[in-house]
Formats: sequence, structure tokens, C-alpha cells
Amino acid sequence: MQAESPALPAAAAFRHPNFRFFMAARFLVILALEMQALAVAWQVYALTQRPLDLGLVGLAQFMPAILLFLVSGHAADRFPRERIVLLCCAVFSLCSVGLLSLTLGGVRSVYPIYAVLLLNGAVRAFNGPAGQSLVPLLVPGAHFQNAVTWNASLIQAGMLLGPVAGGAIYALAGNPMPVYALSAAGFLAAFGAAARIRIPKIDRPSSAASLAMVLEGMRYIWRNKLVLGAISLDLFAVLLGGAVALLPVYARDILKVGTQGLGLLRCAPGAGAVTMALVVAHRPLRRHAGGKMLACVCGFGAFIVVFGLSRNLWLSLAALVLTGALDMVSVIVRQTLVQIATPDHMRGRVSAVNSLFIGVSNEVGQFESGVTAQWFGTVPAVILGGVGTMAVVLLWARLFPQLRRVQDLAGPPPAD
Repeated sequence: MQAESPALPAAAAFRHPNFRFFMAARFLVILALEMQALAVAWQVYALTQRPLDLGLVGLAQFMPAILLFLVSGHAADRFPRERIVLLCCAVFSLCSVGLLSLTLGGVRSVYPIYAVLLLNGAVRAFNGPAGQSLVPLLVPGAHFQNAVTWNASLIQAGMLLGPVAGGAIYALAGNPMPVYALSAAGFLAAFGAAARIRIPKIDRPSSAASLAMVLEGMRYIWRNKLVLGAISLDLFAVLLGGAVALLPVYARDILKVGTQGLGLLRCAPGAGAVTMALVVAHRPLRRHAGGKMLACVCGFGAFIVVFGLSRNLWLSLAALVLTGALDMVSVIVRQTLVQIATPDHMRGRVSAVNSLFIGVSNEVGQFESGVTAQWFGTVPAVILGGVGTMAVVLLWARLFPQLRRVQDLAGPPPAD
């Protein structure tokens, strides 16, 4: 009979200074990015009064990730990751200063703003893989799941607090300039925290970059069925379960709760995710982690269906809170699996592909939800998405039995 692993403190990862500095930088970056994103959206819409331009704001920040994910992943495996994170914080701050300068100059056109957003998106394309693949170097293996849990929870906290803070500051000032100034300051503070990270020197590839080396991350994912199964499960689950895109329709036409209700609905998944992250930090996943991930993704789909059918605000909020909580379990297991199953010299390229898949599933998932809602109606579209997510879980459990066999996330991954 296998002995129980000794219990770890809930904040075990924070015992390590490098992790504390990294998490401070990570939280500040997410907070500043979310504040800035809200301010940009309000400013752009005020300039044009066209909803299309709001879509272009998102596209301008996502498109560089599609174009640069191979290069950014290779860079994270070739150069010190902590230096890439440091450089990204500095350029993020410059982007905020650029937006502030344009606003001070009385910008009348959205195109200079789009230019800054393209640069901001390019920086995000490099920051994501470098940050994800840096985490395993900050803590010992026994504390890695705890580190992933806190990383995910603080990201969610930043995504919750950022829009609230950005909206409040914008409303008080009547313009986006204080938001941009505070975002720039936040990025500089993140730079200061990241500058204190000290990683022992790691031998990086010294040979010249080649197309084969850059593409190796995609080939590795295809060969490693555990990594492929974990990443693709999230891709299709988010792609089909994109009910968040239809929340304005539910708030106005179905639940009839107005803009205040919409705010509650949008916050509910994040609140569930943060709560579950805190629970997992105190009670780590010790047994049957892979099976629990599959069950939670299936539960995510089931509560999407509950939300789709609900006509009561409180039931809808409860369903969304539970979707966020169950999705957080999947995020923790998936990110831990992908990192421990990937050799360090490949983590940057694999993380870049993972980041691209997450971005594509979010963006395309919202588009898919809009199209199916147009074809079949809003409620049937949400229900079909939830049922589709559950069907994907059942199919993936058969196609990737390696996922079912994962036990303790602190141990080695199961053989293919």
C-alpha cells in the first residue's frame, strides 16, 4: 500500500524567494493589463461608437500571439527566461506610456492606439511562454503543484480586480489617463520584483536557430500523448463551453437583470475559480488527479447546461461559480501535467503552443457561441455547448487513457 505524502503548508511555494518575487511581478502585470484593457476599450468606443472596433482591439492584442508563438517559445528555451520576463515588464510599461502620451496629445484616430496594442500583443506573446516555463525553476518538485495553484489563483484575482479598478478610476477621472499612468507604474513595480529573481545558470542551446528546432515543440506535443491529451481537452472544452460570450443576452433578454446583473454574471466564474484555487492550496490533489480533471471538465459542461436552462439569477450565478471552480481544477492539473511531463529544454516551446491553444479556444469559442446562437437561438446554443463539452470528455477518456492513469501530481507522469 502506498504511503501518504506528508501534508504541505497551504503556502509552501511562498517559502522560496524567487517564487515570491515572480508572483508579485505576475500579479502586478495581470492587474495592470486588465486595467489598461478596460480603459482602451472605453476610449476606443468613445472615439468611434462602433462595436466592431472593440473586436479589433481584442484582435490587435491576440494576432501577434498567432504570428509569434513559434519564435517566442524558442526564445524561452534559448535565453534566460527571467530576463525575458524582465524585458517584457519594461516594454509593457513603455506601451502604457505610449497610450498615455497619445491621450495627452488629444488622439482623434484609433489607428495609433491599435499600433500600440499590436506592440503590447507582441510582448504578451513572449511573456506568456517565458513565465509559464519559468515556474518549475522557482520551487522544488514537491512544491510545484502548490506553485501552479497559487499562480492560477493570483492570475484570476488580477483578472477580477483589474477591470473593477480600471473602471472605477476611469469613472472618477472621466478619462483614461490615470489608468494608463497607474498601469505604467504597475509594470515598473513588476520590473522591480522580477529583477530580484535569481536562477542558477542553465546551459542553453548554443547552436544556431533552425526551423526544425523551432518546430520541435509541436512535434514533441504530438508524440507525447499525455501532453497532447491535456492541452487538446482544454482546447475543445473551452471552445464548446463559451457561454460567457452570451452573458449580455442572458442579462438583458432572459434573466432580465440589466447591467448590474451582467456584472455579477461576469464575475461569478472568476469568484469560483479563486475559491477553488484556495481550497486546492490547502488540500492538494493527492490521488486520481487525471480522473478528477476529466470529471471536473465533464462537470463544467453539465453546469453550462444548468446555466443555459436557468431563468433564476441566483441559480445562474451558482452554476457559473461552479463552472469557474471546476475549470480551475482542470487548469491546475493540466498546467502541472504539461510542465512535469516536458523536459526543461522544451518547456518554452511547449508553453507557447499551450498559450496559443488557450487563446484560440477563448477567441474562437466566443465566435462559435455567437454563430450557434444566431442559428439555433441563445439557450439551445449554450445547452449544445455544454453537452458537447461532456461528449468531448467521454471521447478523450478513451482516446487518451494516459490522462485517466495520472495519480499524484508530485510524482512522474505515467508512461505512454
